[in-house]
Amino acid sequence: MSKNITNLLINEDNLLKVPKITIYFWIAKLLSTAMGEATSDYLVFHTNPYLAVITCGLIFAVSIWLQMKSNRYFAHYYWFAVIMVSVFGTQIADVIHVVLGVPYSFSTLFFLVSLILTLAAWKYKEKTLSIHSIYTPRREAFYWATIVITFALGTAAGDMSAFTLNLGYFESGLLFAVIFSIPIIAYFMFDLNEIAAFWIAYIMTRPLGASFADWADKPTKFGGLGFGSFTVSLVLTAAILMVIIFLIVYKIDDPG
Repeated sequence: MSKNITNLLINEDNLLKVPKITIYFWIAKLLSTAMGEATSDYLVFHTNPYLAVITCGLIFAVSIWLQMKSNRYFAHYYWFAVIMVSVFGTQIADVIHVVLGVPYSFSTLFFLVSLILTLAAWKYKEKTLSIHSIYTPRREAFYWATIVITFALGTAAGDMSAFTLNLGYFESGLLFAVIFSIPIIAYFMFDLNEIAAFWIAYIMTRPLGASFADWADKPTKFGGLGFGSFTVSLVLTAAILMVIIFLIVYKIDDPG
């Protein structure tokens, strides 16, 4: 009987669809959030914005399909999906503000409520929010729905702090860096629940990375460094590709 349970647990581990959480996970995540912001800005403001959103939406759908179709965690599928969530999630938040004219404060609140409801539904249906239990299609669907909303929420929150609250890009980045560090410190020093610590830190990676990406690419007259969205996107894309190749080769984050 115990042997059957052990085999079942091993099979479930082999079917885990998300990576083991290491320092490389957070590096790749922060790079993807920054790259998504810069790439979205370039595509929306320097190409046909409607074509860019539609194209990225289609690529996003393909990336999620490939990830959901795989039977376990593969770094190239997983991080391809994360990258496309970053780009397309940014575009969703930007379209809501720029095209529909919705204030950042309202869209931030909307995405925050959406995130809470999604996590509540996930918890109610699956009895856990642990990413170490992502081995069924429904749990993975909840996971990616949560990820998409966190990216949209982080984009709106970052823009709200920079524009609505008039903090500026660099100052917003510092603010979110502090908030990002709080659950990590609380986890190691004060035994904060692992699941709560992970999701709070994960949500903060989006406005953190996006704020510093905006600071790097925006013109100096707007408080940025003026490198341009194309250059910043290119550098960050190269950086995250190197991290992903490293993960593929050495399998450091392989949960199996």
